[in-house]
Amino acid sequence: MRLRPRPPAPSGVRRLARRHPGALLALFLCSTGGALAALALPAALGHTVDGLVGGGPVPWAGLLLCAALTLAETGFDAGAAVLTTSTGARLTAHLRTRTTARVLAAEPRRALAVPTGDLTARLTARTADAATAPVTAAGAVAGVLLPLGAIVGLFVIDPWTAAAFLLGAPLLVALLHTFTRRTADAGADYQRAQSVIAHRLTEALDGVDTIRAARTGAREYRRILEPLATLADHGRRTWTVYGRAAGQSALLLPLLMLLVLAVGGLRLHTGAIGVGDLVAASRYAALAVGIGSLTGALGALARSRAAARTLDPLLTLDPLPHQGLGPVPGGPGHLELRDVGVVQDGEREGNKGGEPDGKPLLTGVHLTVPGGTSLAVVGRSGSGKSVFAAVVGRLLDPDTGTVLLDGVPLTAMDPALLRPEIAYAFARPALPGTTVEDTIAFGPWTAGPAAVREGARAARADGFVGLLPYGYATPLTDAPLSGGERQRLGLARAFAHPGRLLILDDALSGLDTVTEHHVRRALDERAGRSTRVIVAHRLSSAARADQVLWLEDGRVRATGPHEELWADPEYRAVFRTETDEAEGMAEAEERAGAGADTALPRARTEEVEAR
Repeated sequence: MRLRPRPPAPSGVRRLARRHPGALLALFLCSTGGALAALALPAALGHTVDGLVGGGPVPWAGLLLCAALTLAETGFDAGAAVLTTSTGARLTAHLRTRTTARVLAAEPRRALAVPTGDLTARLTARTADAATAPVTAAGAVAGVLLPLGAIVGLFVIDPWTAAAFLLGAPLLVALLHTFTRRTADAGADYQRAQSVIAHRLTEALDGVDTIRAARTGAREYRRILEPLATLADHGRRTWTVYGRAAGQSALLLPLLMLLVLAVGGLRLHTGAIGVGDLVAASRYAALAVGIGSLTGALGALARSRAAARTLDPLLTLDPLPHQGLGPVPGGPGHLELRDVGVVQDGEREGNKGGEPDGKPLLTGVHLTVPGGTSLAVVGRSGSGKSVFAAVVGRLLDPDTGTVLLDGVPLTAMDPALLRPEIAYAFARPALPGTTVEDTIAFGPWTAGPAAVREGARAARADGFVGLLPYGYATPLTDAPLSGGERQRLGLARAFAHPGRLLILDDALSGLDTVTEHHVRRALDERAGRSTRVIVAHRLSSAARADQVLWLEDGRVRATGPHEELWADPEYRAVFRTETDEAEGMAEAEERAGAGADTALPRARTEEVEAR
């Protein structure tokens, strides 16, 4: 029975404003203070000019007030600049952390519905763009307050002067509206093109060996960079929007200034206003036409909204549901699957019963694995072996059926309590951490130095690690590793974090015969202490397991000891390719003679057979 997921939390972008309220309030106050100082300065300047023109004593108080207002405006603007940078950085870090945590807490099948390259772009560039929204909004107060306050100041000085400015205001508002809409559209298209490039680049990096072997580097280079033309078009479109807005503003704003000054000069000529009033009106007109400075803030807000829309699907991912239970203390790792089924797609449209629809990956799997025993999972490519390995370790929830560990359904367990009980090793393991020791120690808990070295010995990784420049302290960037060495580090990490369930998903495929023999022996030493599930392609791995699960097209073809299944010729055919390859290698060695290149493989084969 599938558990009902908890309702998704509100978007992290919407909660950003409440994350650092003090800093945003300080930014708001600095922006407001700077705007108020800028609005008070023309009035003080006009009053001081009237005092100077009147022929009386020097208005020192007015001059000092103008100087103080200038210093206050400068100080507030400097504070706003510092707060904008620091608060934006903190909000970006928080949004990245929250989004990444949401992705990691979700079921991988849901989280990885977004292509890897696009996911990387969203977690880096998009979070930076989205996090600027609260900062830009708080700092935009000055951009709104200045022109509105300036218009009020014009009305206070002379309504006719203010009316002259308002004649051109509708054109300015229409300009800003068009700019905002076009900027948002261009920004969204630009971000989509970036995501395509990031996704293709990630694909190429993952398949770099295949590309190199096929000598298709030039073609792959063109495929990755093909969207650059579209990206350039969107970039030019963005700058075209900016350029048109700037050009129209450069034409409209001076005309408004000239109109205000012309009306103000006529009013001065008639004696309706004084010289100081004209000076103040000119300053207020300059601030009022400064409404064009809003284009930058509006553009930033448009980009933030476009980026936030790409983050919302990640921030609303459902976490893995559970009932808060934990594994049975001291359980042996008894594993049971009851009618487990997994489909590739979602649920059938219009199916009110919630029955899964799509390509079946696993169907009706019934299986019991006694605690402390080993299970080899075999089958042809595409038979569902890796899906089975993901289901039994809850990297993937089944669409039907139940998986139980020591009698407790995996879906009922808190993932934080379940994860330390399950160790995984993969064919192509990720290697997080700075040094080799960090990589092996990485896991549900940080393994100590003794556990790291014991895990490395069990995985036969201690030999090549000892040859590195600084041993276990060697940075990974200074440790060129082969595919087999990477696998051994992944195995060492699994051995260093022992749990009641150990799952190897094709984690022995890159090992030579002797190394595989030693690793299998380390696995056998865990008999009775942990249950081992081994996705096997080699005959030797299946032969050493307590029981074998034979999958075919996602269904259980047979289970039992390897010796019993070997009587079935179709079971033997699963390993025929490997057997043929081994025979071909033996024939090649015989033709080559007892040269130096074959002496070591033969010695290793003899050692394995002897043991």
